[in-house]
Amino acid sequence: MILTKKQTEALDIWEDKKTKEFIFGGGAGGAKSVLGCYCILKNGLKYPNTRYVIGRAKLKTLKETTLNSFYWVAGGQGLKAKKHYNLNSQSNCITLFNGSEIYLKDLFYYPSDPQFDELGSLEITGAFVDEVNQITEKAKNVLNSRIRYGLDNNNLIPKSIGTCNPSKGWVYKDFYKAKKDGTIKDYRNFIQALVTDNPFISKHYIYNLNNLDEVSKQRLLYGNWEYDDDPATLINYEKIVDLFVNEHVKDGLKYITCDVARLGKDKTVIIVWSGLRAIHITILDKSRTDETAAAIRRIQTAYSVPNSNTIVDEDGVGGGVVDQLRCKGFINNSRPIQVPGKDCNYQNLRSQCYFKLSDVVNANEMYIDSKDINIRQMITQELEQVKQANIDKDTKLAIISKDIIKTMISRSPDVMDALMMRMYFELLPAIFTGHRLAK
Repeated sequence: MILTKKQTEALDIWEDKKTKEFIFGGGAGGAKSVLGCYCILKNGLKYPNTRYVIGRAKLKTLKETTLNSFYWVAGGQGLKAKKHYNLNSQSNCITLFNGSEIYLKDLFYYPSDPQFDELGSLEITGAFVDEVNQITEKAKNVLNSRIRYGLDNNNLIPKSIGTCNPSKGWVYKDFYKAKKDGTIKDYRNFIQALVTDNPFISKHYIYNLNNLDEVSKQRLLYGNWEYDDDPATLINYEKIVDLFVNEHVKDGLKYITCDVARLGKDKTVIIVWSGLRAIHITILDKSRTDETAAAIRRIQTAYSVPNSNTIVDEDGVGGGVVDQLRCKGFINNSRPIQVPGKDCNYQNLRSQCYFKLSDVVNANEMYIDSKDINIRQMITQELEQVKQANIDKDTKLAIISKDIIKTMISRSPDVMDALMMRMYFELLPAIFTGHRLAK
């Protein structure tokens, strides 16, 4: 088997005594799955009686795709099924002739097993996760914590390789962007591999990539990590970037939206609006309800915003803030607002407001006036994760939960709900109360 130059670089990382986690990928046709299977098979053959995992988000997809790459790599090494290795379809375990074992694992996030206890008794020597961007960081961490079997006896260190195409989430943050910015941790590495790095690829494959839609071509042909082609994604990335330059958006009535901190490292976010211009953002560490209420009162006074145009997340401890201010309360799971002449097929108010937010952002009708690069990055990362839940089911329109988003970006999404709640005032019927509540 002849390796490409990029595969050879990756193999050097796989065999070093420093890197414990690394990602190989960044475009279609870079022979990513082949490399991952080669690394695992190479170790399994070199070190008898060791154990490995080849994983993917869904076992069914692994068997239909990644496993074929394994067969191809094995054949390239002169190995024959049932002679040099055997797959037990019941246990999903490949046993090599020298006693080494390779387990095929489903690593999808199931609400019934949020801690991945199914992996609890596993002891392995190394791991390869194909399309690693499709699993949560929690799944990756739990799997890596099981890499301890036979390491000392063979003078090895815990080692895992992940492969994927460009996508947003923890892979982007911890590997691609960290490598680009020079902040990647010492025990991690990232190698970008594009179709043009693979001299063995068919010219027809490259031709097909050139004829994809622009987003897919940017990701799969050019390896552009700033694009996401998940069909469930509601807000276009370029429109999120436009949020910070849409100075054409006009001023209007003043509003305040506030998402109150709940647990752990969550933060309280208070946004002041002039029409659909976010003109001031305050982020507070977790504070008492009376402190949050006092902060909102000060901001109301500074920007002349009445209680009737102030809304606070009423779920959890936010209810205490609403009680003290006597302002409007936002209940995520309450019924959606019935807009005259509009279909109201939403799971709840939160989902309705996020769909409305996506319409507003995609139409360049919102402006966020902030020069703080950290806030901009937070908002961009969070809004990219606004996705429709159960997109393949004929059910009421819903948005994925905040907990799922937290697993994808490895932190609490603190700002997005405060942005979303602004849509409450846009959805209300046009009722004259001395203040215009909606269009």
